[in-house]
Amino acid sequence: MNLTRDEEKLLSGEGGEGAQKAMEIIASIGDINDAPRLIPVERVQISGVSYKTIGDAGLEFLQDMAALGAKTSVYSTLNPAGIDLEQENSDAPPRFVEKQGEILRAYELLGATPSCTCTPYLAGNKPGFGEHIAFAESSAVAYANSALGARTNRESAITALASAITGKTPLYGLHLDENRMPTLTVNVAENVESVNDYSALGYYIGKHFDAIPYFKGIQPGVEGLKALSAGLATGKVSMFHIDGVTPNTVGDVSSLETFEYTGAERKTVTEDLNTCDDPDILCIGCPHCTLAEIKQVIDANPKKEVWVYTSRAVQKQLGEKIKNPNIRLISDTCMVVQPLEEMGIGSLGTNSTKCAYYTRNLSGLDVKFDNMENLLKK
Repeated sequence: MNLTRDEEKLLSGEGGEGAQKAMEIIASIGDINDAPRLIPVERVQISGVSYKTIGDAGLEFLQDMAALGAKTSVYSTLNPAGIDLEQENSDAPPRFVEKQGEILRAYELLGATPSCTCTPYLAGNKPGFGEHIAFAESSAVAYANSALGARTNRESAITALASAITGKTPLYGLHLDENRMPTLTVNVAENVESVNDYSALGYYIGKHFDAIPYFKGIQPGVEGLKALSAGLATGKVSMFHIDGVTPNTVGDVSSLETFEYTGAERKTVTEDLNTCDDPDILCIGCPHCTLAEIKQVIDANPKKEVWVYTSRAVQKQLGEKIKNPNIRLISDTCMVVQPLEEMGIGSLGTNSTKCAYYTRNLSGLDVKFDNMENLLKK
């Protein structure tokens, strides 16, 4: 892989040991993927923020990088942490809260912006069409590539941090035109309207296909697009196209393999994810809620306890105090990376396939998967 003179200087240690280690990571990824060169990125989304997901080893890595003087060189935001940073009486265990604080202090020393959201595009980190970025949040990767037309591979926590420090990423994968074209046509014959429907559609396709799908028969808005992105990203899908909705060029799709998504496929998703009927709490906001979704929960006036997750930026837009004591508005974290199993929660209801899939696998919780309207009625 060819490096510029400035890149060679970073690799040789002229920019400090922290930057050198970051460049070593980026150069190694480029070599592994036969990238011809590195390209600049203008913004980064870093995962690996919750103590639940990175543990002591991840914390030590971050502290070591900060001690070596590493600093972000481009605008870099963070994925959700394991706690709401402004709730003084956290339900999480004290040691978890302490360790989470150390992780965030390390990121602060590294120069990252503590946005703590999985929807950076709703919280000030929104890339433009054709912009090369390095995002590590899987649902945001699919959304950025597809709904916004930006260009990013699915980065890991470590490679995203390395890109944030160096301002570079290798030129391969979804940064290249030829790798962004659709490889599968999905005719959506089932009625898909709610966030839950889009989430189920994404989950089914992501689970059964390693492809770049071209969807026909759906017209999602922002909420549907982020739900579809999250569902797809539970599998291997990091980009999609929608007829008449997404901005990327699709070329000739007449010869693509075609799959028809019907009510039968939709039913299998519900059957696959459901393990209980009467959950302890309801969790809405995976990915983080838009303002419209928060208001939908408020208007439903739920009788059951609902935890609504959103970014701090969107929460500030609400502009009103929620009067229903059953609604708990939570920022900076999400149900997937919270230590719910250590907080007395054994089951939850959700309209998100990503939430259902990961809380079962990471936290061992039982799940009720349904659309928001049905969940909030009970």
